[in-house]
Amino acid sequence: MDASIIFIVIAVIAIIAFFTIFFNKKAIIKRKLKKAELKPINQFRDNEEARIVGEVEFVGEPLIAPLSGRPCAYYYVHVEQEKSSGKSSSWSTLIEEEVSGEYVIRDGANYAYINGRHIKSYIVQDRNYRSGFLNDAADHLENYLNRKGYESENMLGFNKTMRYKEGVLEKGEKIAVYGKGVWRSATELNLPEKFGRVLSISEPNDDEIYLSDDPDTTHEEVKKVPKEKVESNYGGADSRYFEKSKDEHFYQK
Repeated sequence: MDASIIFIVIAVIAIIAFFTIFFNKKAIIKRKLKKAELKPINQFRDNEEARIVGEVEFVGEPLIAPLSGRPCAYYYVHVEQEKSSGKSSSWSTLIEEEVSGEYVIRDGANYAYINGRHIKSYIVQDRNYRSGFLNDAADHLENYLNRKGYESENMLGFNKTMRYKEGVLEKGEKIAVYGKGVWRSATELNLPEKFGRVLSISEPNDDEIYLSDDPDTTHEEVKKVPKEKVESNYGGADSRYFEKSKDEHFYQK
């Protein structure tokens, strides 16, 4: 084959790979969150747009993740089946499910609440299962498939080659959220009164809320804020924040 043709083929493959990686859902969400300005919750003013980082705290009873059985505030499940076509094979999505429960995001003594419907999320999928040849689907996997109208076996009784992935937001887990913040009372948001004033996170203009628990989006340093430049917003907590220590928690003076 002519060397120029080989070069063109390699270049095309490289370009396709670049666009596939750079513009996939995970990359877009991580890039958006990492580039967004990071603000402690108590430094938000009404209608500002920025990223917050805090810990998940349940409101009421948690959800139960369908594959792992973990209590959580949010879960994502992705089930795929391997499909063969001649000498090649590929993975086809059977189920992709995201479910959110009631939770707030705690940053020190302050709280935020996601109060929007248009959310782009990337949840780290830390539970992976497989079933296929000589590997029957475990009962909890089969039960989940059945609830969604699927089975792990074909009409002849042979196992389909399948893989199952699950990611969750657990209590105390650190997450990053980007959106527009407006201060509201907890009761206005149908939250328990104990949360006091809460930063309600909604969609920015012509955009969506972005959410992830990927460490790349949550492990960021917060610059020291001079005392005279900090304004308190409703929460009443001391707003003098300093850089994270090695254990990556905020400390207040």
